[in-house]
Amino acid sequence: MARKKGSSKKNSEFLEGLVWKPKHVFDVLKEEEKKQVEDLSKEYIEFLSQAKTERETIERALTLLEKKGFVDKDNKKGCVVYKNKLLFAWNFGKKKITEGLKIVVSHIDTPRLDLKLHPLFEDTEMAFLKTHYYGGIKKYHWVAQPLSLHGVVAKKDGSLVKIVLGEKEDDPVFTICDLLPHLSRKVQTEKKLSEAIVGEKLNVLFGGIPLEKLEEEKEIKERVKLNCLKLLYQTYGIREEDFVSAELYIVPAGRAREVGIDKAFIGGYGQDDRICAFTSLKAFLEVEEPEYTNVLLFMDREEIGSEGNTSAKSRVFERFVYELIKKQGLSPTPDVFFEVMANTKAISADVTAGIDPNYVEVHDKLNDAKMGFGIAVNRYTGHGGKYMANEAHAEFLAELLKTWDEEGVVYQVVSMGKVDEGGGGTVAKYFASYGMDVVDAGPPLLSMHSPFEVAHKADLFMCYRAYKSFFSR
Repeated sequence: MARKKGSSKKNSEFLEGLVWKPKHVFDVLKEEEKKQVEDLSKEYIEFLSQAKTERETIERALTLLEKKGFVDKDNKKGCVVYKNKLLFAWNFGKKKITEGLKIVVSHIDTPRLDLKLHPLFEDTEMAFLKTHYYGGIKKYHWVAQPLSLHGVVAKKDGSLVKIVLGEKEDDPVFTICDLLPHLSRKVQTEKKLSEAIVGEKLNVLFGGIPLEKLEEEKEIKERVKLNCLKLLYQTYGIREEDFVSAELYIVPAGRAREVGIDKAFIGGYGQDDRICAFTSLKAFLEVEEPEYTNVLLFMDREEIGSEGNTSAKSRVFERFVYELIKKQGLSPTPDVFFEVMANTKAISADVTAGIDPNYVEVHDKLNDAKMGFGIAVNRYTGHGGKYMANEAHAEFLAELLKTWDEEGVVYQVVSMGKVDEGGGGTVAKYFASYGMDVVDAGPPLLSMHSPFEVAHKADLFMCYRAYKSFFSR
């Protein structure tokens, strides 16, 4: 029996429709959307260049939130900052809070070098600052490059001194000196790369001019260190003892930049995870009348296992939800709290590893994230055997992806590296412990945890669009 005309073509189209075909974002964007990508990228580059610590990120977020009326004056919307490192913002929706929240949570801490409690010392007529690294770093990344000093000093009189040094064009920068190759033959041949730079040698070059002494004065020891302390006192009013009650960080100096001859990428420090903080903040602010109560969360300490009272492990999140329950005139009992949590849906907005063709041996090319192919959804993270991770339920994932299909969000569902190569954790598991549905979703990065991480502009745009559609529906 002869086939009807066109049936073969329809059958072929049907069969092709059975195959998953990832799409590059720029293959589906309209011209006006490409303009939106560029506008968003410029805004993000400015944000990333200015927000290099948790406190600086909170400051910039507060400025934008306050412009949109997110001050704690009424029950409709507002924000709370805890310890200057955790931000909780809300916007009540049309549905009752007991029907659940829509939460997007990101972390705003990043790998860096922290000054030790007694950091300043002199050796060979040079002054240095001793550091202790925070989070997972490759120590050799931090030598022989320009660095800046950011942070605050809490003085005993109750004042707080803010320091940002090394970012302006006429500022001095700092650096950690490396050993020249002429004297490194033993290191290069006998040591592993991870052992070439040890933590105790991550000492920052801080000064080199000795304090000028008067003729009648006796010999003064450590004159270079004293001169540095003199400059710190003249500029900031701080003494050596004030280092003990300071939070001072060494971070890469300079602005974020466009990368590539076609300017496809954005390079800069701290994109894990401030790219998610930026896009979720922008999405949150643009959804003025949500269906469900929207919650934006910035949290601290994720890079060291979410320890501490500003982290996802702390119970301060519960306190803020109880306050929302009271604002809606409900009794803040555990029963009501867990009813809210059981109906809550959340996105753990965090980055993942993009496939780097230079290191394909650690990637699963069928399952890992590709740069430029949209927001990457990690149904589970963790490491071998799925340890130390949440895993999103199939029903929740299907519901979320259906929404994104309808909203034109380009996404990819991914894992992070081959099974036995390692892996990583996020805050998702801590929020899942309350009974809510939660999944990890964010952009892929290249050179993650380095001083110059790289993101694709297309993925930045799709993260913003994905979070906005999640808040809206």
